[in-house]
Amino acid sequence: MPTFTPPVDQMLPRTLMHAAVGGPEGVRRELAPVPASVRARGDRPLRVLIAGGGTGGHLFPGVALAEEVRARGGEVLFVGTARGIEARVLPEQGFALRLIDATGIKGRGLRGLLAGLLRLPRAWWQSLKIVREFRPDVVVGVGGYASGPVVATAAMLLRPTAILEQNSIPGITNRILSRVVKRVFCTFPDHGRFFPRRKVVLTGNPIRRPILAALQAAGEVGARAETRPPRLFVFGGSQGARAINDMIVAATPALLSALPGLEIWHQTGRGDRERVEAAYHGFGLTAPRVRVAEFLTDMATPYAWCDLVLCRAGATSLAELAAAGRPAVLVPFPHATDNHQEHNARALVEAKGAVLLREGEWSADSLAAAICGLLGDPARLAAMRTAMLAAARPAAAGTIYELLAALG
Repeated sequence: MPTFTPPVDQMLPRTLMHAAVGGPEGVRRELAPVPASVRARGDRPLRVLIAGGGTGGHLFPGVALAEEVRARGGEVLFVGTARGIEARVLPEQGFALRLIDATGIKGRGLRGLLAGLLRLPRAWWQSLKIVREFRPDVVVGVGGYASGPVVATAAMLLRPTAILEQNSIPGITNRILSRVVKRVFCTFPDHGRFFPRRKVVLTGNPIRRPILAALQAAGEVGARAETRPPRLFVFGGSQGARAINDMIVAATPALLSALPGLEIWHQTGRGDRERVEAAYHGFGLTAPRVRVAEFLTDMATPYAWCDLVLCRAGATSLAELAAAGRPAVLVPFPHATDNHQEHNARALVEAKGAVLLREGEWSADSLAAAICGLLGDPARLAAMRTAMLAAARPAAAGTIYELLAALG
């Protein structure tokens, strides 16, 4: 096999670790503007390799991009791991998936660090083989274990590369990869100056096509009619959130006192439905005034149904809330890496589409007061709906596709 020496700016020396976490620069990095006109490839549709996953927050923006590529006649290949959510979801969605042997190394203790490092050589060789066989026009990392080896390998092979960053505080993999990729597509402004300024484009977080259509239809539902009671939708992400479940149950007596006709739709997460449902029944709430489910595959319907949402602040949830134009009380997961959910939430709070409650500071009384204050103020809810819709970026997937085409 012939040897290849990449250009200096496409290698991954140890000094990049320092630069990736902010470096010594004191200059505030602003976002590079999106080009006014970007022409897609005229010869043929794109062949796109999408690397990463592990969690839905990483994977589903990649699926949204893949749907856009496929809709334009292109070809998509995903690369992930057997342990990630991609191994289950992508075959169901009809997308091709190749697996590599990669694991995380951060926050896993000495044994996990050593195991992850020992797997790296095999992951690099697997990535090299996949990139050479598929011959993509562009390689995109969406975060997760598989993203690093695949994107870095593609960059060293001089393939055009890019990453998607869903959160306001990027993970270490994307901070490092930003030094070798050509574009960094961000959901939130890079106020933390984690990425090279010239590479950053604020595109928003891609939402899957069928979900986006349903969310936009939900966004057309206006203020609630005065003839029906207020409606609250509660969820803690795809896995649920026990802390939210407990606190909304504790706040329910105060909510019912202030809002006697209140209706609740609650996704509890696995293993907590029966307990939460029993608690509601103890307050005299039964179907149809209260609906309790472990997991919802159709999020657009409860978004369209409700007047207010109580939830975590994952990037995908926030993108959906904005697209649906639904005001929210956001309770960030306090143990998220670098507290990124709180930083995510602040973007919509500053846009006046949501209010923020910290889990470490809230109580049943403060939660009830926040919910009652909003549901009892139709004018404020209407203003928040408008703010949410203004913050939405429904064309994110299409914008990213066109920018990728310009790289090829």
